[in-house]
Amino acid sequence: MKRRAAPPIDEDDSRLFREAIGEVRRLDPVPPPPAAAKPAPHPHMLEADEAAVPGELLDMAFDPALLEVGEELSYLRDGYSPKLLRQLKRGQFSVQDDIDLHQMNAAAAQASIVAFLAEARQSGWRCVRIVHGKGLRSKAAGPVLKNLTDRMLRRRDDVIAFASAQPALGGTGAVVVLLKG
Repeated sequence: MKRRAAPPIDEDDSRLFREAIGEVRRLDPVPPPPAAAKPAPHPHMLEADEAAVPGELLDMAFDPALLEVGEELSYLRDGYSPKLLRQLKRGQFSVQDDIDLHQMNAAAAQASIVAFLAEARQSGWRCVRIVHGKGLRSKAAGPVLKNLTDRMLRRRDDVIAFASAQPALGGTGAVVVLLKG
């Protein structure tokens, strides 16, 4: 069924309509009612994880020797006190930012490290963390991203020292880097 277009309103009809309705007063816009408050977040998964820990510890379905795979990385630039490296290894520096290189190929990881360290320098950060992974799925050549990170950091002039992170921060799968100020 085809609808016909409404005939145009002529000036006489428009005038008659305005006379018939009389004076018009504009209404002020009404603000929408306030949204209902959202409920506070509840850490359901954290509670479930924490509740599962005692049972998992009793099972010991994993080999503790496999938790830390690979060698620890450490480096101290000549002219700096060995005390700095010891403090870094003990986790006595506060990590100000980090980057995770998981799922990256070597070229993407290299570009990401360069960009991340440039951002760190620009932001004035002195201590950062680079998560490179442990290389568990690497071929016989060994961990690609770990070795790449080690080589890159040793060649950078703005790196004072770096060391494998504390186990809670990634262990041998991450390095904590101390940068020049």
